[in-house]
Amino acid sequence: MRVIFMGTPDFAVPSLEKLLEAGYEVCAVYTQPDKPKGRGHKLQASPVKELALHHGLPVLQPVTLRNEEVQQELRSWNADAFIVVAYGKILPKAVLDMAPLGCINVHGSLLPKYRGAAPIQWTVIHGEKTGGVTTMFLGEGVDTGDMLLKAETPVGEEETAGELFDRLKDLGAQLLLDTLSQLEEGTLKPTPQKEEEATHAPMLSKELSVLDWTKPAQELHDLIRGLNPWPSAYSYLEGRKLKLHASRVREGSGQPGKAFTQDGRLLVYCGEGALELVEIQTENGKRMDGKSYLLGHPLQEGACFTTEI
Repeated sequence: MRVIFMGTPDFAVPSLEKLLEAGYEVCAVYTQPDKPKGRGHKLQASPVKELALHHGLPVLQPVTLRNEEVQQELRSWNADAFIVVAYGKILPKAVLDMAPLGCINVHGSLLPKYRGAAPIQWTVIHGEKTGGVTTMFLGEGVDTGDMLLKAETPVGEEETAGELFDRLKDLGAQLLLDTLSQLEEGTLKPTPQKEEEATHAPMLSKELSVLDWTKPAQELHDLIRGLNPWPSAYSYLEGRKLKLHASRVREGSGQPGKAFTQDGRLLVYCGEGALELVEIQTENGKRMDGKSYLLGHPLQEGACFTTEI
């Protein structure tokens, strides 16, 4: 089977690797244009581009797929199917209709839940006990196409979005191979999504990061791990901005935001329960556990976490 692969970030890398290992003919790889990164704003290739170049594959980086010349080039590859994994661009109908076997997408949630740009993060933020991946035929809407196969996995109580991301990218790669195998065998049975069960997973923003301590500890714990590794939750304690990377739900009742210690650990009361701050980071500092932070910054009487200095 001749395929064109379309993908950009780390999440797409295992899928391309699996395709190559399984002997699929990847005739071209489409990925986002190089973007400036770091203090020097040096252009950096996407992880997918780096892998493709390593294997000597043709790499194309059009700004848009709506251009007629770009579409003509796409047709010239004579691919049987387009494989789309976190490409970052919407495919116009002309492209969706181009491949005889369709455009197959690997999505990081159990559709129709969490359609959108950040399905893995919102799975964690909403405290879901189960996550997973779905393969589907791409349609004109955002993640609205008919579903093909699903793979589920439990989400750990303290698992971060970054950790779940790493597991789902591998799970998705294997599900892609299973999907293509059944597609070739003619045994795939597409299933329409139920619109009434759909939920949205928009891009994360830094506005989500500041913690409201009047909320329940469990809700804040899920937010902290869902924003790890980016953009990271934060709060202010005694004039210091602290990034909060990991936490643990504890029992306790007190003024929301009030900091206290217990067996040398740093805790804070919430609207319901309390939260142990397991891993924190001062501005321009290294990550550390709560005990290490308290050694360098002893807690003052009546100290409270706040949403601003």
